Amino acid sequence: MATERPGASIQEPSSMLPEGGQNLFQRIKEVSTRAEAMDIELIRLSIGQPEGYPLVSAMEKAAEAIMSRDQSMHEYQDNGSPGVPGFSEGFVKAHIKTPLEGENVAYLPTPGTKPMLGLFPLACGGADRKLTIATMTNPGYPTPKDWARGYLGHNVFELPLNPENGFRFSIKDIPEGTDLIMINYPHNPSGQVATKEQLEELCQYCQNKGIRLVNDAAYMALSHTDESTTLTDVAVNYPGLSWIELFSSSKTLGNATGWRIGAAVGSPIFIKDLATIKGNTDSGFAAPLAAGVLYAVEHDKAGIEANRAKFERRIKVLTDIIKNNGVQLAVEPQAGFFVLTKTPRYAFGEEMKDAEDFNTRMIYQTGIVCVPFHPYIRLAGCTDVEALAPKIDAGFKKAAVSY
Repeated sequence: MATERPGASIQEPSSMLPEGGQNLFQRIKEVSTRAEAMDIELIRLSIGQPEGYPLVSAMEKAAEAIMSRDQSMHEYQDNGSPGVPGFSEGFVKAHIKTPLEGENVAYLPTPGTKPMLGLFPLACGGADRKLTIATMTNPGYPTPKDWARGYLGHNVFELPLNPENGFRFSIKDIPEGTDLIMINYPHNPSGQVATKEQLEELCQYCQNKGIRLVNDAAYMALSHTDESTTLTDVAVNYPGLSWIELFSSSKTLGNATGWRIGAAVGSPIFIKDLATIKGNTDSGFAAPLAAGVLYAVEHDKAGIEANRAKFERRIKVLTDIIKNNGVQLAVEPQAGFFVLTKTPRYAFGEEMKDAEDFNTRMIYQTGIVCVPFHPYIRLAGCTDVEALAPKIDAGFKKAAVSY
């Protein structure tokens, strides 16, 4: 006779995290997986991960480095880069126009940008007091908001970003009492860039108010206009400003998203504060991969430019297709590989509840996978959209969208 297991009637322990914490991209992956199980062929215009592999020049140098017998190439890199001396300085230099020799700046190598975004509230004293943090997360990459509000309990103000202001907020939008502003230019998902004049006004404001300023510049190397300006090129002219800018190799080299190599530059005290928190969080990046990244940005500028030009062509293809099928752009993209559109009110002969509803229907009825940032839809040119253009066009024709 079978006996009942001890505790069989006890309820399973519940999660200790707040509801709604599942990442947007995880939800999209789940819907896509179900669609594939139904034999629906997917056209992935969703996750911002380019297909393929990094520049060959970077891979070859990384392969050489990983075979090195030099211990420094294989040990903890921590907050430095003993295996790749001068990495941060060289990597940042490849992204900016202003020579930083002699400037009062400090550097910090990072294992990509995403792990850093949650550390900034802590680096601003957020373990001991509640901060007011302004973010570019509506629409936008959600990690700064999720960490600051969802996990650390700080006040988050999402700066207004919309077609009316061209996805460029004004200093008038910044609430009084703000402690930290986390911006993201070039912007994901709109592809908008920051201008020199815009950043000058922002830097002056933050310096006057004592606000710390951070820019996630992951898409800087994919700027398609000379108007695009780094925070670094402007912030060095404001000695009283506390600032940091983050650069990433993930898309600069094609698909190096899994390499997790980047660097931060900024005012010395702020960099020191970030390094203190980071030093208790990770043990640094993988030096052999960093060696490959540094070699590519210093010696394969042609490869990096070809990569940028490829994505510029792809977003033009996407833009032309969706415009021809009645889809309205939210803004003309100036960088990266994203196209942001307004969510159609009607599609497939029915009224759409919101952006996620539209995206789910597109997946199941056309196989096209996008990203919903209600009231917007983001399409990514990370796959070969030039080859897939007829299928993409057919999918949007089937959707028969209207506003």
